[in-house]
Amino acid sequence: MDNAVAIVQAGNRMNLPKRAHVVAIATALQETRLRNLANSRVPQSLNHPHQGVGSNFDSVGLFQQRPSQGWGTAAELMDPATAASRFYGRLVTVSGWPTMSVGAAAQAVQRSAFPGAYDQHQAQAQKIADAIV
Repeated sequence: MDNAVAIVQAGNRMNLPKRAHVVAIATALQETRLRNLANSRVPQSLNHPHQGVGSNFDSVGLFQQRPSQGWGTAAELMDPATAASRFYGRLVTVSGWPTMSVGAAAQAVQRSAFPGAYDQHQAQAQKIADAIV
């Protein structure tokens, strides 16, 4: 839950509504099951606190953001608060995100190869957000 709290706190610092928290938590549930993952292909990520190690391209952190795709450095993305802020920063640029389904909003940010995967986490993400806020 510490990572979910970091996600919500980052959204609160940006004055975002609970809907944004739900989108972000659902995304992190899909991407990493809310675990902050280092990546064996990104050795510097292993030097930061993490809760497991993946190896998908150069994806790191809660949201599996990629340094090579302009999300930030591995060090930045391994920090849950910074990773969440980067996610929210892109979310708010998506036209109409507050009225989209949670999955559509998440997909607009993440551009996953599995666009329908985020919706399955909406109910759990809502419960987590409700518990924190």
